[in-house]
Amino acid sequence: MPSSTSPDQGDGLEPGVLRFADLDLKDTTYINPSSSLKAELDGNTKKKYSFAKKKAFALFIKTKEVPAPPVGYKGKWWKCCEQLFKDQAVFHRHVATQHADEVCRQTASILKQLAVTGSRSKSLTSTDPKNLPEESFSHNHKVSAWLPDISCFHPDELRSGEGEVLLFYCYCDLEDPQGLCSWQMALCQWLHLTGKVRIATEGINGTVGGSRLATRLYVEAMLSCPLFKDYLCKDDFKTSRGGAHCFPELRVGVYEEIVPLGISPSQLSYKKPGIHLSPGEFHKEVERFLSQANQEQSDTVLLDCRNFYESKIGRFQGCLAPDIRKFSYFPSYIDTNLELFREKRVLMYCTGGIRCERGSAYLKAKGVCKEVFQLKGGIHKYLEAFPDGFYKGKLFVFDERYALAYNSDIVSECSYCGTQWDQYKLCSTPQCRQLVLTCPACQGQGFTACCATCQDKGSRPASSPGQHGFKEECACTAQRPQVPSERLQRSNPGWEPDTGV
Repeated sequence: MPSSTSPDQGDGLEPGVLRFADLDLKDTTYINPSSSLKAELDGNTKKKYSFAKKKAFALFIKTKEVPAPPVGYKGKWWKCCEQLFKDQAVFHRHVATQHADEVCRQTASILKQLAVTGSRSKSLTSTDPKNLPEESFSHNHKVSAWLPDISCFHPDELRSGEGEVLLFYCYCDLEDPQGLCSWQMALCQWLHLTGKVRIATEGINGTVGGSRLATRLYVEAMLSCPLFKDYLCKDDFKTSRGGAHCFPELRVGVYEEIVPLGISPSQLSYKKPGIHLSPGEFHKEVERFLSQANQEQSDTVLLDCRNFYESKIGRFQGCLAPDIRKFSYFPSYIDTNLELFREKRVLMYCTGGIRCERGSAYLKAKGVCKEVFQLKGGIHKYLEAFPDGFYKGKLFVFDERYALAYNSDIVSECSYCGTQWDQYKLCSTPQCRQLVLTCPACQGQGFTACCATCQDKGSRPASSPGQHGFKEECACTAQRPQVPSERLQRSNPGWEPDTGV
């Protein structure tokens, strides 16, 4: 069972640059990424194209593998596009025809990493990571050298047992985000983790799920990485019950921002945030704010930096919760409502702290506030310390769990009948991705869509091939505050959801 495949040695590439157990890279029957990518490569890189193409295809296949097929079943199953595949050839054909663009993007990412590795590998005197200079980590080490040793564990140990979800972020300057992206993809695949990881020149942001053993090894790998050793500590990883099943797949990518505010890091740096308050300090500030007889006349504003569907099911008492659908709308909200913050002490919070980092920097840059504070570790860390504190309701998370409960409070209502209810479901119209609060009684009556327009669409037969399908943006979405077009300019559109940290 091959653990690695390498291109021609004449290309100057060290053998085994990437290693993934259980990947058979010999089957290239269905591999057919965009030919335009190959056409753009120089002669030397074209030699590595075949290897990168095979590796990208194998990586995609691995991300779709079902963690635990039925006991006694010796083969592998894959889940993709809400379908379960038991035949490898059929699944490979599905990937080749339906996901060629994704495979092509990963091929490009691997090629960039190989190009850097190949050009510098000759200068290495040792492949031992302990002997590598810190600044050269992302440029000239073998990715496989930074994968944790799992030989002492049975393969099932990494996939079975009690599961966990990690949430984390780290702001730090990264010279080679593509190289880090390749390592993160390798690391997550090595440990059978699923989830989302965003990487940029300003740092890394992720939420991943797997077995507790796998997440522990992941944290150890991150803390031992020289890029993060002066920035990350164990307490920066927020944990909750879950596992690999909480995410449909693994997505690792390089973007301009590690959280999509819509403003280039070159224009708004993470290095000028608000003052960080520990959960205990934040708790005292909120207590002081809520004890005031007239909160509207207070010199303090308690500001929720999250989106409306997050604050709807859980929030701090007395908070100001913007009616925005995406964090990229936050700057527009601040600009429109600047007078609300003039000469105020602002207490900001979000799920895990990352949105406050740049959100507070944006508010501070306006120069109207007395002071800007932010909750270190976000709601997640606050609830660990004060489960029955001033935060009421559930904590929304960006995975298939939708929400975490730390107390029994319900602060939201069924969208149809108004009874207390806080469990989200996706709108029943397949093309709509909006979340809806509908209680069991209303669901029983067929009220399962996010709005009347979608409810009506859902009752009609699906469009036949060749006809226009439903628009994803439905009536209730269109009514939400929109943001100026210049705020939507990104280097990497297409992955808008926040990662919940």
